[in-house]
Amino acid sequence: MGMQVGGLNRGTYTELNVVPLIDILLVLLVIFMSASHQQKGLDAMMPQPPTGQRSAAQEESVIVVQLQSNGGLRINQEPVSWDRLADRMEAIYKERAHKVAFIRGEAPVEFALVARVVDVLHGSGISVGLLTPGLEQNR
Repeated sequence: MGMQVGGLNRGTYTELNVVPLIDILLVLLVIFMSASHQQKGLDAMMPQPPTGQRSAAQEESVIVVQLQSNGGLRINQEPVSWDRLADRMEAIYKERAHKVAFIRGEAPVEFALVARVVDVLHGSGISVGLLTPGLEQNR
């Protein structure tokens, strides 16, 4: 900060000396400009699309467990008993990467049956989704 004493008005005048502030600004500018060139990121490998065609056996279809009003079960229209449900689902999802199944219940199905199927599927490590009539109409 500079100070001027005397002069015609015989008063004290103060003015801000900005030269040191500009020097500091230029030094910071040089530091940030040189620092950005020294940074190097990680090399990333992009996934490549598969080269071969998938066979029909490899295609993953949607698995729907249907609860019937009489207490029966079906897996994609194939009847299955309650005691074989866990074994059948583990056999289906043995070779699959995505383990997701959907549950569809007929109108007069009790919630206890739905909860029982959800429990069996979760015990097998399968994620569960619920199908409702509104969702099926939008397909």
